[in-house]
Amino acid sequence: QVQLVESGGGLVQAGGSLRLSCAASGRTFIRVAVGWFRQAPGKEREFVAAISWRGSSTYYADSVKGRFTISRDNAKNTVYLQMNSLKPEDTAVYYCAATAFDGDIVSKDSYGYWGQGTQVTVSS
Repeated sequence: QVQLVESGGGLVQAGGSLRLSCAASGRTFIRVAVGWFRQAPGKEREFVAAISWRGSSTYYADSVKGRFTISRDNAKNTVYLQMNSLKPEDTAVYYCAATAFDGDIVSKDSYGYWGQGTQVTVSS
């Protein structure tokens, strides 16, 4: 079993920052890729960022490039999403997900393990 727990969400003003954490239990993040996805009410869950298991490759949705940074600390079994210059359209529930698949890690269909989500709300 792989269990993922997100934390770090909250309410911030536009232009502010948050750092989300995704902690894994049940297995190490070693040799798994981790992605962040988000879902706003009435919208599909969408890709935000992903990082390969070695941490050498990162991927970002166009909407967050230059503002968000994904990183990982495999020794702590934790992946982070640093979110800067937040915009109201970033408001969503943010989910982390893990996959041992070494292929297309920007697709949510590649992920079999999901956290419970953490709410991020950005006010105007």
